[in-house]
Amino acid sequence: MRTLRFSICDVFTDTPLTGNQLAVFTDARGVPPETMQALAAELGFSESVFVLRPEQRGHARLRIFTPTREVPFAGHPVLGTAFVLATALQSDELRLETGRGVIPVRLEREGAAVRFGWMTQPVPTVSLLPEPQALLDALGVAGSTLPIELYDNGIPHAYVALPSSDDVARVRPDFERLAAVAPHGVSTFAGRGTDYKTRMFAPSHGVNEDAATGSAAGPLALHLARHGRLAFGDAIRIEQGAELGRPSVLHARVIGSAEAVECVEVGGSAVVVARGEFRVP
Repeated sequence: MRTLRFSICDVFTDTPLTGNQLAVFTDARGVPPETMQALAAELGFSESVFVLRPEQRGHARLRIFTPTREVPFAGHPVLGTAFVLATALQSDELRLETGRGVIPVRLEREGAAVRFGWMTQPVPTVSLLPEPQALLDALGVAGSTLPIELYDNGIPHAYVALPSSDDVARVRPDFERLAAVAPHGVSTFAGRGTDYKTRMFAPSHGVNEDAATGSAAGPLALHLARHGRLAFGDAIRIEQGAELGRPSVLHARVIGSAEAVECVEVGGSAVVVARGEFRVP
């Protein structure tokens, strides 16, 4: 039997037992992918991370698993892993290797403690979602106040704009139908200025609803800026997770223009709340 040590952290929050839960296995050398997948399913968090030796001159290489599949990139796993590794690596910028390339994470400290981090995400591709009515029907909403577009930064999300935050809170998806028509995440959102509320559903990934979705936050800022709801360079504050009893706060901004996106950044806090070990064959 082999002992695998892991940390649990709550991401996109500075308060334990809120935010999005994440398991980080800090030394996954020699662990086969099927064991990684089984451990992610056993824990049942939206994602679990397995840390390996770097291959592209980063500080570490990450493999990220939902309860049902491996994904090349996800936001809260990258940010949470940076917080977990920061003490050992003693660096204010970590370069974490993912299936979508090396993700830099800049860490802000208060004394020795890391309080906040900004990750630079892959710039997403954008496409119009064809025939969105099936998606709207599965969500149980009448329509979207902006075009429903698909943004892919390694994990794709479609964006459905609703009239108000109350409308977002009232969404009751048919998860079976949603899984059948949306092989990607679906982010419903509302807000104005720089304050937004979101809910993200991904039943096809084994995650009916996510408490905080970093990979969806950056593209949301880009979606808003491309459609004139936000100035390029301005940061938005996103609330998510209240309906799950896991309130979370994310920050996102996009530098550049609609024709030339220079940088997509997502920021937040995280707290380590537990450590443990698995014994596996």
